[in-house]
Amino acid sequence: MEITYKTNRLNNICNDFSFAIRAHGIDMAIIIHQRINEIRSVESIEQLIQYSIDRCHRLKGKRKTQYAMDLVNPYRIIIANDEVYTNCAKILAIEDYH
Repeated sequence: MEITYKTNRLNNICNDFSFAIRAHGIDMAIIIHQRINEIRSVESIEQLIQYSIDRCHRLKGKRKTQYAMDLVNPYRIIIANDEVYTNCAKILAIEDYH
C-alpha cells in the first residue's frame, strides 16, 4: 500500500532513520520504521485489522475514521485512508492520545 503523510516532519521521521532517532530516540525509531514497512506490505488498512498486526484498531468518537497501531507504550501511530488516493494510507500523527 502507498503511504502519504500529513506533514513534512512526519514524512522525514518515517523515511529517514537518523531523523527519527533525533526526534524520538533509537527504540522508537526502530519501531516506527518497522510499522511503516508493515503498512507498505499490506493491500489495505482492513488487512492490518483483520490480521491484528501490532494491535491495529479503529478509534472512537471524533476519530472514528482513524486507526491506531502500537509503538513504544503509550505512543501510537495514527493512520487513516487517504481521501484523495484510493488504496493509500495517510500517516496523521505519532502521539500519546490517552
